[in-house]
Amino acid sequence: MTAYLAQIDRVNQQVNAIVSLRDPEVLLQEAQAKDDSLAQGISDGWMHGFPHAVKDLVATRGVRTTQGSPLFADVVPVQDALLVQRLRQAGAIVIGKTNVPEFGLGSHSYNPVFGATRNAYAEDRTAGGSSGGAAVAVALRMLPVADGSDTGGSLRNPAAYNNVFGFRPSLGRVPRHQPEVFFQSLGTDGPLARTVADLAHLLSSMCGYDPKAPLSLDADPLELLQPLQRDFAGTHLAWLGDLDGYLPMEPGVLECCQSALSAFESIGCTIDHVVPDFDLESLWWAWLVLRQWFMLSSLAPLYADPAKRAKMKPEAQWEVENGLRLTAESVLRASEVRTAWYLALLPLFERYEALLLPSAQVFPFDVKMTWPHEIAGRTMDTYHRWMEVAIGPTMAGLPAMSVPAGFSPTGLPMGVQVIGAPRADRSALQLAYAYEQASRWVERHPPPLLER
Repeated sequence: MTAYLAQIDRVNQQVNAIVSLRDPEVLLQEAQAKDDSLAQGISDGWMHGFPHAVKDLVATRGVRTTQGSPLFADVVPVQDALLVQRLRQAGAIVIGKTNVPEFGLGSHSYNPVFGATRNAYAEDRTAGGSSGGAAVAVALRMLPVADGSDTGGSLRNPAAYNNVFGFRPSLGRVPRHQPEVFFQSLGTDGPLARTVADLAHLLSSMCGYDPKAPLSLDADPLELLQPLQRDFAGTHLAWLGDLDGYLPMEPGVLECCQSALSAFESIGCTIDHVVPDFDLESLWWAWLVLRQWFMLSSLAPLYADPAKRAKMKPEAQWEVENGLRLTAESVLRASEVRTAWYLALLPLFERYEALLLPSAQVFPFDVKMTWPHEIAGRTMDTYHRWMEVAIGPTMAGLPAMSVPAGFSPTGLPMGVQVIGAPRADRSALQLAYAYEQASRWVERHPPPLLER
């Protein structure tokens, strides 16, 4: 605890990743109590005494939880979300929160309560989001591991932007207690870490069936703690690239990601260039409809109050306004497109162990921007269109890991998504682990801020 608090004191003011930090004296008392338990032969689990900061969208007992919104700036929950309950059961000591965009909307972690989180490798650039604070805290060794969540790339994008690992698990792997539990959400919680082994350990503590989440998976979490080593000789992978030009890419992104493919080849994989046979514009339409529909649950009651609406970011108001115009038929058709997309991917997994795709379409951009309005001369028609590369795994409910892929010529990080077959989380972890041993980007390229 002393070491991590010292590191937070040294670097957090430059990047603003950890917010609502609790009283250090109280944290040291809690750490001492953990030491006393160990002295008596009592351990809570693998996270016994680990300092942990929870993403600021997740209710955390006794710790200010703002969602990055002035509407919740002073909220202190009296109960933990299921995720936090499980982390405390594993032995973690909650030290504070990690910064997010307002309501988690967008892949750039800035809000009117705490301001912007800055990139671990370039403080004038975005950290990504919505798990931006979590990724930066892990990259700069302010936390051992971190939790995050992902609807449209919110674990994968910040992991790529900060040269760490971020895993969006299969839908249902990590349960949530929600007001509505019988529709399969687009979003899920997941882990970030500097190594795949650490990430697998955190995921094992986050996942597991819960009766209050009836669609949650009942696989044994301990399976994730089995050794990750595996022989990949002769394994076939599919490289999706920019989907034959459908996705605009900032110059250099594709080249950076393609250079990372050699590490997969070095462990024995064969890589084919493949593009799914699907109307990708219809997939984007379905994503917009379903996202807006799901957002109504949390945002529509706030929007209904004019005083509260005035304090909501424009993107949040846009989501609600479009959601309120939806018809039952449009939601049904969007869900059918989602199903068709899932079914279209199944034949690929009969031949390929995993699909590979860039984690983002642009390198980390100026932290003062709200979001990229144009990529390679193509206008972005929504605040999240620039992250369209992330919606494919989301819509199919597939496990997807962002692994570090290298850096731009100016030193900005990028990542590649390793997308596993349905419920093949362990397979995706094993492939990412083998890639990690072959590339070692985290180990070989620490953030410059650590060396100052």
